[in-house]
Amino acid sequence: MTVATDETVLPIIDLSGYINPKSPEDKERVITEVRDACARYGFFQVRGHGVPLSSQKSLIQGLSNFFSQPREEKMKLSFLKNPCRRGYEASGDSLREGDAHPDSKEAFYIGREEPVVEPPGFYGPNQWPPNLPEEAFNAPVWSYYQDTTALGRTIWEILLLGLGHPTSVLDVFAKRPIVQMKMIRYPPASATKPGQFGVGAHTDFGGVTVLLQQAGKKGLEVWSEAKGEWLPVPSIEDVLVINCGDMIQKWSGGRYRSAKHRVINKADEERLSCATFWHGDSGATNPLDEEDESKDTVGQLLFKRFGSQFSLPKGVVV
Repeated sequence: MTVATDETVLPIIDLSGYINPKSPEDKERVITEVRDACARYGFFQVRGHGVPLSSQKSLIQGLSNFFSQPREEKMKLSFLKNPCRRGYEASGDSLREGDAHPDSKEAFYIGREEPVVEPPGFYGPNQWPPNLPEEAFNAPVWSYYQDTTALGRTIWEILLLGLGHPTSVLDVFAKRPIVQMKMIRYPPASATKPGQFGVGAHTDFGGVTVLLQQAGKKGLEVWSEAKGEWLPVPSIEDVLVINCGDMIQKWSGGRYRSAKHRVINKADEERLSCATFWHGDSGATNPLDEEDESKDTVGQLLFKRFGSQFSLPKGVVV
């Protein structure tokens, strides 16, 4: 499998025409561009998205503050010991079928802040590093989480309109949406094994993904079925990457694609990124097709993926 040399193949869409339109045509243009990108690639890039650059930079600094801590401090917050799968994932914790080595990345997870754990753990409290000042991690992370939670909902609106559905459909399946955020550090290339990926090839399993890449530090590659090659995605300041997960492909009847992607950090320096996953209510079923015979809920779809990939406690019924 080859890697394409053209790094501008994924479209960059200016969302300001939808968020702050000057005419009805502005909104329609954005809806059309997003619909076409999701049908062709399952991925696109956005500017004019409403997430302040200051929020993005503060988040990246917060990630650096956390991941630079000693391993033993981070391991105290292991997500493997947390009922909501919140907290720290060490390098080597994630291995995909077919990969020779586990992912080299390390990560930290948060989600909706809820006071009580609801099995199987999609809702519940976050855990935060106790030894970092509020302004060094918690505050910028939570601010960015709220910013991208709002953007994720906007992307869902655009996707629904592109399929001919009203935005009110969100009120049907997203009264209390599962929104998870994954903060990631990729080690320098010299610290990885030959053939080891930062993140191995996979599709996202749920709804909308909003990805922030540390500016100037590329590594994301998207698989193009049409070209039969990996498409490198540039890392541009104040440009976020959006993609559709498996659930969106299923709900849209295949009109929107869920594309395989991977991360290879080829530089000899660390790389930071952050993905916000916006799914829908745990108990929601496909709101776009009442004749969908599977009747799988959002929670069941996520649990199927978590159960096979992350070893959630056995015996839990969603």
